[in-house]
Amino acid sequence: MFRMWGKVFKDNHMLCDYVYSSDDYSISRTKKVFEGLEVICKEFDLSVPIWLDSNINDFKRVDKTRFNSDNFIDHIEFDFLEIHVIEE
Repeated sequence: MFRMWGKVFKDNHMLCDYVYSSDDYSISRTKKVFEGLEVICKEFDLSVPIWLDSNINDFKRVDKTRFNSDNFIDHIEFDFLEIHVIEE
């Protein structure tokens, strides 16, 4: 099972969180990550953020990254969205 945890933070407080899970072993890990991010953003009523090089490097290194206002086209009312793979 693949699980990814999405959390929204403002002023060092978690405002909301959601865990995406997938039992579909026919798709790649990368597709699961992108699908999970879309589901998490839909749950939080957010646009899907843009992956910058820093996000890709962080995610490759520790399976976790943060998306701040630079990653979103729309204005956001929080400090950052964090995603973290918690189970594979």
